[in-house]
Amino acid sequence: MRSIRTPAPPRRRRRTAVAATGLLAALALTTTACNGSDEDKTSGRPDSTSSQGTDGAGDSGGDGKLGIPSDIAGRLAEHGIDVDDWKNGGWKNWDKDKWLSEAKDFVNPVIEGLWKPERMRSAEEADKTVTTKDTSAGQGVSDPEPAPVQATAEKTPYHDNAAPVGKIFFDSPEGSMVCSGTVIKDVNHPGRSNLVWTAGHCVHAGQNGGWYRNIVFVPAFNDLGKSDSELNDAGPVEIAPYGNWWADWASTSNGWIEGGSETGGAGAAYDYAVLHVQPEQGSRSLEETVGAALDVDFSAPAAAEAGSMGAWGYPAAPPYNGLKMFKCLDQPGRLSLSPALPTMYRIGCTMTGGSSGGGWFRVVDGETKLVSNTSIGPADNTWLAGPQLGRDARALYRNMSETYGGR
Repeated sequence: MRSIRTPAPPRRRRRTAVAATGLLAALALTTTACNGSDEDKTSGRPDSTSSQGTDGAGDSGGDGKLGIPSDIAGRLAEHGIDVDDWKNGGWKNWDKDKWLSEAKDFVNPVIEGLWKPERMRSAEEADKTVTTKDTSAGQGVSDPEPAPVQATAEKTPYHDNAAPVGKIFFDSPEGSMVCSGTVIKDVNHPGRSNLVWTAGHCVHAGQNGGWYRNIVFVPAFNDLGKSDSELNDAGPVEIAPYGNWWADWASTSNGWIEGGSETGGAGAAYDYAVLHVQPEQGSRSLEETVGAALDVDFSAPAAAEAGSMGAWGYPAAPPYNGLKMFKCLDQPGRLSLSPALPTMYRIGCTMTGGSSGGGWFRVVDGETKLVSNTSIGPADNTWLAGPQLGRDARALYRNMSETYGGR
């Protein structure tokens, strides 16, 4: 989550709890994973073969191990980068001249075994700060700051209660980082989606940087919500019940690539991204493996007409540690960073950095849909803001589905 330091305007009066309670009852984020064995269904655990399959994928030689797709190898070669060197640690070179920044330059070859449980647990939240001037220009069209809403822990096991939600891990020049993401449906590949929605700043540094590296999505991370000490003895299925899913392509908005910044609120109104992922092992699609995916609502409803919204994610900055999934429910208001930019949604929520990219959901005609994602929040962690997803977001999604969805 990109953090904003703001003055303390009057908070809006708390709305009744009825709307939030109704949303919680209607937000059906998940179903149990399909095609599990009788034993798995009885125990309530996801089918381990869903994430630990032995079928080959990509350019494997039939041995079940993923190879480097020729197009990724070619893109690395264009920049004078040897694939083997990259996989052996060459990705750690963040020389400005070699930090791939253009949309066509995204490369993220699978490095099997890189994201081990201990490495995941050491990753830090992608948290950044800005000054009050970043929000002052648009205050005339911003609603009063919302009262804080205390984040509540999601019920475990996550694969039964919020399977589409997960953690995103990636490497940046500052080290290993974490965000959150959501499995979304692919209109051109029904029932077989490999698409994940997240924030732009979880995949690309914006105008002064390039694509992050080793981007991996882990749905239902830490499935049983275990503590740090308990995870010392946890098995792979408890930490990553559906396995690790590497982004073989990422798309974010031009508004973020050209205007996003590591500091300040620049680009936040366009801070969204879509990943196309592949399993580190196995060949089934993400949606088939997880057993659930959500539609995206691109109608960009006005905040006053949107109804209640819920934000899900894995907050990692204190007082949280990134190991457990939390959620907040509230009525959205408007946040404006500039009169020239679209307004953003804002809700009260105490989640911290690490929840960036996590989906915001609302109920449309009885169906739970993703309507935004966490982008920014204040230094005191009392609210979150996310972009409206309209025509540009829909175009990005459709291009990803049509161009890369069938991989």
